[in-house]
Amino acid sequence: MTLEELYEIGSGFRETLAAFKAEIHVCGSGGCIASGSLQLKDAFDNACAARKVAADVRVITTGCMGLCGAGPLVRLQPSNTLYVKVKPEDAERIVDSHVIKEKPVKDLLFPKASAFFDKQVSIALKNMGRIDPESIEDYIAHGGYEGLAKAITYYTQEGVVLEVRNSGLRGRGGGGYPTGLKWDITRRVASSEKYVVCNADEGDPGAFMDRAMLEGNPHAILEGMAIAGYAVGANQGYIYVRGEYPLAIERLKKAIKQSERTQILGNRIFDSGFNFRIDLRIGAGAFVCGEETALLQSIEGERGMPRPRPPYPSQSGLWGKPTLLNNVETFANIPAIVLNGGKWFSQIGTEKSKGTKVFALAGRIVNTGLIEVPMGITLREIIFDIGGGIPDNGEFKAAQTGGPSGGCIPVQHLDTPVDYESLSHVGSMMGSGGLIVMDHTSCMVDIAKYFMKFCRDESCGKCVPCRVGTVQLYRLLDRVTTGTATNDDMDILEELCVMVKDTSLCGLGQSAPNPVMSTLHFFRKEYEQHIHEQHCAAGVCPIGPTAGLGDVATDVAQEQGASHG
Repeated sequence: MTLEELYEIGSGFRETLAAFKAEIHVCGSGGCIASGSLQLKDAFDNACAARKVAADVRVITTGCMGLCGAGPLVRLQPSNTLYVKVKPEDAERIVDSHVIKEKPVKDLLFPKASAFFDKQVSIALKNMGRIDPESIEDYIAHGGYEGLAKAITYYTQEGVVLEVRNSGLRGRGGGGYPTGLKWDITRRVASSEKYVVCNADEGDPGAFMDRAMLEGNPHAILEGMAIAGYAVGANQGYIYVRGEYPLAIERLKKAIKQSERTQILGNRIFDSGFNFRIDLRIGAGAFVCGEETALLQSIEGERGMPRPRPPYPSQSGLWGKPTLLNNVETFANIPAIVLNGGKWFSQIGTEKSKGTKVFALAGRIVNTGLIEVPMGITLREIIFDIGGGIPDNGEFKAAQTGGPSGGCIPVQHLDTPVDYESLSHVGSMMGSGGLIVMDHTSCMVDIAKYFMKFCRDESCGKCVPCRVGTVQLYRLLDRVTTGTATNDDMDILEELCVMVKDTSLCGLGQSAPNPVMSTLHFFRKEYEQHIHEQHCAAGVCPIGPTAGLGDVATDVAQEQGASHG
């Protein structure tokens, strides 16, 4: 593959697209597929064929379009018209009215002027929902692999690293470590063998950012990894992806084959001396394998358990070799940074948190879905402008960021800017991008107990503070939710949180107490109501005749709720 051949593929496919009178894009993300979007795509194919316009209309399945709660979604081009909650029986009238008569179907329209899209900035999600994720030609026609071509043909290795450093990009996996600095450290380590690893082991409850990007634009991840390989001097990359993501795995495999077939991956990339290959490694779903050293150990064929650091992976990673490890969203930002320059990227966001952040918006909120916002936007703008607020005119209670490692942010901090430092200041963290909104129907003690149960179950057991501490923390929280705790239990709970946070081996244990600590700080009154008044204001906890039965009581309450529902 040469640079000229890349441009030739892109221009050729753009000519093919220009020949169509219209394009019908059907969202093929996991949520829309569950709502019947594959049957919807068939319905559009049949409708176009029956009206003998199939040759003039391109019907494709795309990646996530973002507005997941209103799916299945359909976008018509070139008018950029978005239809929501489309059913297979709507396909014929959309083709008749919009495609043939050019009159949109009003009752299914989503407004073109909407804060949901207007307040977003797409970099990592660029082209999501607008291209066929299984077509490398479509990706190239929309500027794909031009970043890799520029990196190899225009920049030195040092030059690429400098652009990434100038961009101010920080790791989007949660830690926020400066990406350019990590690349520079890996590049400087002298070794004949280095690796690039993509952490796609997304495990936070409610998070689906990485899955959506892998399903909707897999070539962008491959391109970002290949640029990283060139910059740090690696010839081999691995994507560690969860086995629970079968569609993402399928599309990654196709994307890798397509890239190898067109010689974008492989030997002498763009007629240079740079060789790079990418292989997949399928994870078994252990949350701890999202921790970088545990992930590397799993790739090596060992049980996924954290290793003490230092040495860090950039110095001694896979099989003892220097290894650059970033997550999916971090790699998805790289092609745009190389193409547009680090300075361009650094102009977006805040002083210390540059660029954008992808969030999976979930919970008690009108517009659930996938969003990408500039750093520095406030939680209020995300929840009430983009998210549309609380359903049924409900009252906002808290937003949980950072998954099981994060914290719950109350209403008085709604105007907190979304950046690494500000979220940490209010007791939470950026995390990988899960954002769960809660209203008055959520009990904050029960929320803390839920996340502690998750951490307890997912602890690998290697270090005592995490293995034993999370069990004890869960037991204490269970006593609170059943109304059997005492003031002494509260003292022990707070003391144990600090101990587990300060003495655990890896990030999972160190951050496990965060939901408890933040809810104790902002919602202590709810803990006290459970203990002193035997009362759960949200009506969630099994206080009363079932108190003291712990998990059994919860199971009984859930069964009763199910039978009444």
